Amino acid sequence: MNQTIAIRGLTKRYGSFEAVSDLTLEVEQGSICGLLGPNGSGKSTTFKCLLGLTRPTSGSIEVEGKPVDASTFGNLGFVPERPALFRDFTVAQHLELNRLLYPSYDAARANELIDLFKLDRKKRAKRLSKGQQTALSLVLAFSFRPRIFILDEPASGLDPIFQRAALDLIIDAAAGGATVLFSSHQIGQVERAADRVAILKNGKLVLDGNVDTLKGQEKVVEAIFEGAVPESNGLVNDPRVRRVERTGRILRLYVRGDGDEFVKRLEALAPRSVDVLDLNLEDIFLGAVGERDESSSGVM
Repeated sequence: MNQTIAIRGLTKRYGSFEAVSDLTLEVEQGSICGLLGPNGSGKSTTFKCLLGLTRPTSGSIEVEGKPVDASTFGNLGFVPERPALFRDFTVAQHLELNRLLYPSYDAARANELIDLFKLDRKKRAKRLSKGQQTALSLVLAFSFRPRIFILDEPASGLDPIFQRAALDLIIDAAAGGATVLFSSHQIGQVERAADRVAILKNGKLVLDGNVDTLKGQEKVVEAIFEGAVPESNGLVNDPRVRRVERTGRILRLYVRGDGDEFVKRLEALAPRSVDVLDLNLEDIFLGAVGERDESSSGVM
């Protein structure tokens, strides 16, 4: 497939601080890539470089096979983390501006989206709530049917019903051949919408892959005990156990394979219950960024 977005060796320094370090990431046409990372991981800097809002220190960025220039934005819909609206413009005036800017602007589509998010066409942007401003940003990005979407926290401030509507817009756009790169602090949103995930930590890419493939690589064997987690006979030393977590009376093993053998070994420790769980995207994220490394201390 065609690589619609191609970031190769991207590095961005601010003085001695390296916000993004040698990032290579490609997003195929028609796919949805979720960009994840803790605060300060480099996601926003990556978006700024991709959109030409800041100049990379080194590396290259291409969109549809060429460097980003003014013509790129005729087919690129962008939703920033903080809505960039004209405070004194009404919703209707924002739509009119979009009509003048984009030859491909679809008035019927814009009206459909305004109704979907229940926006008041006469209300000025400064009178909209945070969620309504996000909704208007989504309307503006999707109303001219671009081929590419760069979305930074596109469901920020929306209530659960409108969050679902925003994710459905993203999924529908990709089904129609559009390419989507988006970030979200809500991992469940990425898990629902994205077919691929890229995880940043301290400006570096630490994991990149197909969501279903990553989720199928391991199982979580979870045991719950009546009291403290007992010694577990050296399970931590088994090469198939990638990570161990203990939280109060709960012991979790992240294992390669189907996990049935580990169930039997844990049952010998007389837990109240033991189950094999599918890996989810939150497990993958926490494992990649090391947010729970400390929880394994003292186990085994």
